[in-house]
Amino acid sequence: MVVMRNILLLVHRLPFPPNKGDKVRSYHLLKHLAKNNRVFLGTFVDDPADEIHRSTVQEFCADMHAAKLTPFRQKALSMLALLTGTALSLRYYQDSGLHGWVQRVVAKNKMDAVVIFSSAMGQYAHAGSRVPLLVDFVDVDSAKWSQYASNHRWPMSWLYAREGRQLLAYERKLAARATRSFFVTENEAQLFREMAPECANRVASISNGVDSDFFSPDPGRVSPLHHGQVSVVFTGAMDYWPNIDAVTWFVNDMLPQLRVRCPALCFYIVGRSPTSAVSSLAASDVVVTGTVDDVRPYLQFATLVVAPLRLARGIQNKILEAMSMARPVVASSACVQVIHASPGQEVMAAETAEEFVNQIDLLLRSPELATQIGLAGRDRVVQDYSWAAHLGKIDPYLTPNTSQVPDLPA
Repeated sequence: MVVMRNILLLVHRLPFPPNKGDKVRSYHLLKHLAKNNRVFLGTFVDDPADEIHRSTVQEFCADMHAAKLTPFRQKALSMLALLTGTALSLRYYQDSGLHGWVQRVVAKNKMDAVVIFSSAMGQYAHAGSRVPLLVDFVDVDSAKWSQYASNHRWPMSWLYAREGRQLLAYERKLAARATRSFFVTENEAQLFREMAPECANRVASISNGVDSDFFSPDPGRVSPLHHGQVSVVFTGAMDYWPNIDAVTWFVNDMLPQLRVRCPALCFYIVGRSPTSAVSSLAASDVVVTGTVDDVRPYLQFATLVVAPLRLARGIQNKILEAMSMARPVVASSACVQVIHASPGQEVMAAETAEEFVNQIDLLLRSPELATQIGLAGRDRVVQDYSWAAHLGKIDPYLTPNTSQVPDLPA
């Protein structure tokens, strides 16, 4: 007999539609928890286009509060954190309405566990409760900000370095009070163990997954790509700085060399919210699509897919999805290292611009090898990247055991 538990789930962005990395993971987490539990979801809507999806998310929930968040306004307000010595990320996601909802729903419904997705949502965990607190950090965000600092000039380098320090202090405080903290790869988990050694014995990894039935080739699809072109495709949210850096690097340092070797080559940048820097890359051999209804046709009909990410953290869904679509993928070595795939057989790895050019050229000159790698990549995803298998790791920690559970943070 299945016992229905009450789960308070706090997510920093409405977990639908699953059209970017964090929303893919949070959506499947919500689905997984909702199978055998009553989920009370507190979240934010930070994109007006997502308003129409409230009802879809509500179907998974016993109750839901989705606060509106205006990115420009919140960025301005987050600067107030400079006066208080706290992380800007925490101030960015501060909302009195969500705080009030959490207090009311916890008072009315006895929670059996609290699950936090993204560290900034830890500020909404109900103080004083003695139930399991499970935190899906996904990545070590503080390390990401510190990495940004080394790639920017002052004053942004100072601001990013400050955010890295302040956020790490908060991450450590949150993890110290959590029953379990999870990260998307064992590499990220080990990094956090080193940065927060006091929490090392309560840190684990839960890998990303792929719905390989959804992301699969379909002979009935129509190609959105121009006929006669050799198409190289990149997918991702195009207001995310690591993605912006990746496509800019490709266009400036790789595309000219590739065009000499293959004049018919065209680079497709497929993803929502392209910044002005991304839009300015558009040219006769570069297509910037903006938001698309379905990314799968772009993947299915791509000659190959690239992920030249220099600032990547954790497992990249874009790589797993392209592999699931049986396309050959050339990705940064750091991205390949954290997935269970054999370089040169199931995916291609590259580090420098020259290595990317050579690997892409090899696949373009060897269609049979490209096909072989694409098919082998899909087999690897089907075998190792089921969402159900990975997310099931959280289930043993959802049952209260007050003798081992610390107070939750305020």
